[in-house]
Amino acid sequence: MTDPHDRPSATGGRTAATQQPPVDTRAVPDGAAPQPGAAASAPGNGAADQSAELARMEDRYKRALADLDNYRKRSARELQAGVEQSRESLLRDWLEAVDSVERALQMSHGTPGAEGLRALLEQMESILARHGVHRIGAAGEQFDPERHEAIEARVTNEAPDRTILEAVRSGWAIGDRVLRPALVIVARRPEPAAG
Repeated sequence: MTDPHDRPSATGGRTAATQQPPVDTRAVPDGAAPQPGAAASAPGNGAADQSAELARMEDRYKRALADLDNYRKRSARELQAGVEQSRESLLRDWLEAVDSVERALQMSHGTPGAEGLRALLEQMESILARHGVHRIGAAGEQFDPERHEAIEARVTNEAPDRTILEAVRSGWAIGDRVLRPALVIVARRPEPAAG
């Protein structure tokens, strides 16, 4: 009786059906191509390398978030500064119109149109006040070179030294920030007589 595992080969001989032994993939010589499954068991591709790569990616992610946050803050500051500059420029232009109405009111004092100009000036000042703008440089204020521009020093005993006697042109400020300094005449005490 013949063994059922013995079969005739294509060349007519008999071959035994044998199983191949498993290939040891850990013992691949240098320069040889790795066998399937070798990468998974090769030393150096473990959890430590993955943790280091994950830490590097987290660090890059955190840096990118910080850069984005800084960019947003810087952009918001620049935008706010641009808005403030535009607003102040518009308000300075408005102040020129206020000056014109004030001059017209001085020239038309006692005429029928004076009341209309006075009402217009009050309305303009009300609009400025709604935007936080107020006058500076009234008579009696102490002279401050940051807020006032002296165009004359008048010698007098009737006012304290370095106080404003008269505002030739009103100054204007938003809060503590000066939009336009006041043009003023400042009191100066007479020099003591030499004796």
